[in-house]
Amino acid sequence: MKAVLFLNMGGPDSLKAVRPFLFNLFSDREIIRLGPRFMQRPLAWLISGRRAPGSRANYEKIGGKSPLLEITRLQAQGVQQRLEAAGLKDVKCVPAMRYWHPRTPRIVDELAKNGVTGMLGLSLYPHYSRATSGSSINEFMACAKRSGIQADVIESYPDNPGYVRALASCIREGVEGLVASGEISDRDALDENSRFALVYSAHSLPRSFVQEGDPYVDHIRRTIDALEQITGIRGHLCYQSRSGPVKWLEPGTDTMLRQLVRERGKKNLLVVPISFVSDHIETLYEIDMLYGGMAREMGARLSRIPSLNDRDEFLDALAGMCIERLSQ
Repeated sequence: MKAVLFLNMGGPDSLKAVRPFLFNLFSDREIIRLGPRFMQRPLAWLISGRRAPGSRANYEKIGGKSPLLEITRLQAQGVQQRLEAAGLKDVKCVPAMRYWHPRTPRIVDELAKNGVTGMLGLSLYPHYSRATSGSSINEFMACAKRSGIQADVIESYPDNPGYVRALASCIREGVEGLVASGEISDRDALDENSRFALVYSAHSLPRSFVQEGDPYVDHIRRTIDALEQITGIRGHLCYQSRSGPVKWLEPGTDTMLRQLVRERGKKNLLVVPISFVSDHIETLYEIDMLYGGMAREMGARLSRIPSLNDRDEFLDALAGMCIERLSQ
């Protein structure tokens, strides 16, 4: 038997889980180095304690927990159904999370004990970065090696045709919703001089990572180039979810939104969470609530395209990549 592990960050499944989730996140030296190695965990505990109250308040606004695990389970179930329909009936698809349950080490151990002899890690980060994909993949591969399991990984797919088509479909759906509401016309979406703007908001990354060769920004741009060939709509790339004193990728999403509204007169903003495939705190709170409120204060309207989540087109793309890799 083989298994496909859907590798993702994970998220707190209750308000009580927020601080330990943050502790696990800040304990990861592949994301951030907090002094010498022996100080990483003590400092992570202090930082998580400081940030937990604000994070809990934000999670409370989106239902008291992250929806990421439920969505990842739906993605795994959908892909497994497609693999079975393609004749791969001996493959089990399961979520494996980096910073909260079900965590990757336990999942790998359980699968190994249940007779799984080969594993494929499927990164749910389409754009590779050492801080996201890299950390999850490294943990997965190390766990598989300890268990004596043969393992492979799909580490990125920024311009996979099926993935791009699925994302383009979400953009069209977002534009059609604005047209149906009377906010814009079909022509407005294609006219760079109209009062409409498409905004690609990616999770930010310390600039030093890119300077050291991380391919994340290049991957993001490959996805955008492929999307614009399909949709014909030119967009604006920016970065959200920055924290800490390091220099981050620019422009920030908040800065970009202010420029588009105040300097360029854009009144309808359609946001594409370009580096996220599932709804979670960054889409449901940061974009929908925080940036949505900011736009309203400036007299503009912000809407967001539907996330890929468990859309059929996206699951078809993931299944296609898995079938191709498993057949090898």
